[in-house]
Amino acid sequence: MSPKPGAATFRNGLSSLLRPEDSVLVLIDHQPYQLANLNSHDPHMAVNNAAGLAKAAKVFNVPTILTSVVEDRGGKIFPQITSVFPDQKVIDRTLINTWEDKNVVDVVKATGRRQLVMAGLWTEVCVAMPSIQAAGEGWDVTVVTDASGGTSVEAHQVAIQRMAAAGVNLITWMALAAEWQRDWARAETAMKLNDVVIEHGAGSGIAFLWEQQLLNTPVPAAAG
Repeated sequence: MSPKPGAATFRNGLSSLLRPEDSVLVLIDHQPYQLANLNSHDPHMAVNNAAGLAKAAKVFNVPTILTSVVEDRGGKIFPQITSVFPDQKVIDRTLINTWEDKNVVDVVKATGRRQLVMAGLWTEVCVAMPSIQAAGEGWDVTVVTDASGGTSVEAHQVAIQRMAAAGVNLITWMALAAEWQRDWARAETAMKLNDVVIEHGAGSGIAFLWEQQLLNTPVPAAAG
């Protein structure tokens, strides 16, 4: 049964974890105008994390919807994201709240999936509004906080508090990727995910490369 609108929900137990076969990702307004006034995160990190999230979704075949707002004034979505899905048309909106845009919602519903994952710029506006609305409509909503960002640290943090109070799940992009992977024995995605972490996981990626170097370094022969 869907939760009542406005009612906070608790997430616990194995079934509450995110699964790639049940997830659908919506990336919202990763555009130049929004990035120009991003003050909650280093802009380089925001672009990197959003690109890492997009690539992780592709590894796990998670349907991903790209949407912008008034593209002719705000600019096109970062090429680091659109290049991951080169054949996909970006849904451009005039509505600030993505979840009030029928074109976006219809595409999400057509996937048949209920674990709705969102990230975007800015957290307090274009992420908070759709996630709170969708959660109130009974969707299982997760926001990727480090692939999002706000106009100030306070704006981002207050938005997170507001979404949590509305029953929205919060996660970071590498934690989400690990939750989708769940088992390193899943070889069909494990190495592809490692490639994403190497490229976008900063210290984690470098540590993995170092580990591989050590494993492939011959042990010096003992002196005779």
